[in-house]
Amino acid sequence: MVFFVFAYMALVLRVAYVTVIHPIKPAAAWLAAVLPHPNMSAPLPDRASILDDKGRLLAVSLPDAALYADPKQIVHPREVARQLAALLPDISLHQTELRLSLKRSKFAYIDRALTPGQEMAVNRLGVPGLYFLPGWARHYPNGSIAAHILGGVTPGQNGLAGIEESFNKRLLEHPAIPLKLSIDVRVQDIVQRELSRAMKDYDARGACAIVENMTGRIVAMVSLPDYNANDFHDAPPDAQINRCISGDYEPGSVMKLMTLASALQSGLVHVWDRFNTTHPLFVGGYAVTDYEPVHHWLAMPAILAYSSNIGASRIATILGPKLQRAWLRKMGFFNRAPIRLPGAQYGLWHARSAWRLLTTMSVSFGNGIAMPPLTLVNAIVADLNGGILYRPSLLAPQPGAPPRQGIRVMRPDVSVDMRKMMRSVVLFGTGVYANVPGYLVGGKTGTSQVVGANGRYKSKLNNASFVAAFPINAPRYVVYALVIHPKPTKKMQNFSHGFTTGGYVAAPAVGRIISRIGPMLGVRPLSGPALKAANAKWHFPLAPKPPRSVIALGPSHPFPQGANQYAYDLAHEPGPKHPDRAARLAALKNISQAVPFRPVPHELRVASSLTAPAEARPYQGSVLRPAFRGT
Repeated sequence: MVFFVFAYMALVLRVAYVTVIHPIKPAAAWLAAVLPHPNMSAPLPDRASILDDKGRLLAVSLPDAALYADPKQIVHPREVARQLAALLPDISLHQTELRLSLKRSKFAYIDRALTPGQEMAVNRLGVPGLYFLPGWARHYPNGSIAAHILGGVTPGQNGLAGIEESFNKRLLEHPAIPLKLSIDVRVQDIVQRELSRAMKDYDARGACAIVENMTGRIVAMVSLPDYNANDFHDAPPDAQINRCISGDYEPGSVMKLMTLASALQSGLVHVWDRFNTTHPLFVGGYAVTDYEPVHHWLAMPAILAYSSNIGASRIATILGPKLQRAWLRKMGFFNRAPIRLPGAQYGLWHARSAWRLLTTMSVSFGNGIAMPPLTLVNAIVADLNGGILYRPSLLAPQPGAPPRQGIRVMRPDVSVDMRKMMRSVVLFGTGVYANVPGYLVGGKTGTSQVVGANGRYKSKLNNASFVAAFPINAPRYVVYALVIHPKPTKKMQNFSHGFTTGGYVAAPAVGRIISRIGPMLGVRPLSGPALKAANAKWHFPLAPKPPRSVIALGPSHPFPQGANQYAYDLAHEPGPKHPDRAARLAALKNISQAVPFRPVPHELRVASSLTAPAEARPYQGSVLRPAFRGT
């Protein structure tokens, strides 16, 4: 007892000495290892963040932990599996028990992505044989918004779809520099909501919408059905399809914008020319009719406003298949959807050898040819921005970068005429439900039948679309909406009367989108005298009068010099014995125009305004072949 009392007193005195009287300090190296340093920087993520055009976060990599086990150290696999399943709802109790029972293995993944709370909860279990691996997890804060644009990543953090795949190398090699996109997440959200509303109202199978500015930058792109980008791997295959860049959708009457623009660009046809739309056209056992026949000769503005298939067919046969194909090729319809995203597809069209009279007619109003919606929208942007074709892009402009380069594909005056005629469609024609007070909207409806598995059109199934530009007096944005397989529903009966055309289904959705995104994008509606003056300036009569001394096409003069033989065949006339080949070659030269266009910087534009008008400087460089080369 004396010995133990002495030993205890010695221990007490020693502890008091080393802790109170003369404490022993930790080693400097140990202190340096455990004390935090205010100048410490967080480790770089494995992938760069993705931002929208205003710097809002779209995708980010955050640190997380993966849970794994050493089955040889797990004594009670069933009990441990039950405890883990209670804490981790995403794992399977049965699969976890099987993995923990693999006594021959030293490693088995339990969960690859734990939240911090789950990591702490598992750690509190104190089960020997459970370990954590530090790592990174990709997060998409906006859920389903822009999911098809962003795509997803594999468990190993490699891009699997969308921007994540197409810019995978850039995101991995420069993790500290965010990738900035051209899309606006606010606009993306509005477009998604309004498109979902149209899809639900008409019990449609799917839908897509695109908002693109006049230099080809994508502001919003929505495909429905969609999915939560955080759950990409669990999304149904149908939801993973981006319908804006894939699919073989016939454009319907929206294609008339291409037919009329090519006709005006050729020089064979003018806006005051009239065409015979008094009766249906019968070719090869097929009939071309109008949805609402007018039974009199129509000028080009009326053909577009009333969406006359007969009038478009008459115009297309004057051009002929060679000019029609040259225009479509130049505008990108025979190429893959022009966007840097995986899954972009080619369209469908007839071979040149099969491109005969009926094909020429049907393509003029959007049947017999199909393409991804983005291909169509990008060509329409060139119709409206003064005639410049750009390659669409999802990337935001870099600070200090020069303006985007494109290709001039039509004369500026043709673009002005197209804008005026599109305004008439919204004021007097099939697109009245897209009219937004103060915004001078111009547009075009499209209703196309759906091809069945047997290659024939289904009589009671169609796609409804509408494309609009605003403000039409100085276009800044094009808005396109496609609703796939809409059905006449009881909810919309009083409004649509059982019709599922583009004017009833898609046009109202586009109108709602424009009214909501216009203020966000800095486009202010006009009112008062300014609105009255703009309406007067952009009012275009449906039957414009030709200039003096000009003989317009009409009942007494139905064919211009250089008209294709198809136009005479359609009118059951023999055609001239000596066709004007010079006029035809000149028309082909105009159709094939593709000249590099480099926008003039603002400071040079001001300096040169005293010597040359704005439209006097588009032609620089040599003539290119009609494609996207050099853009």
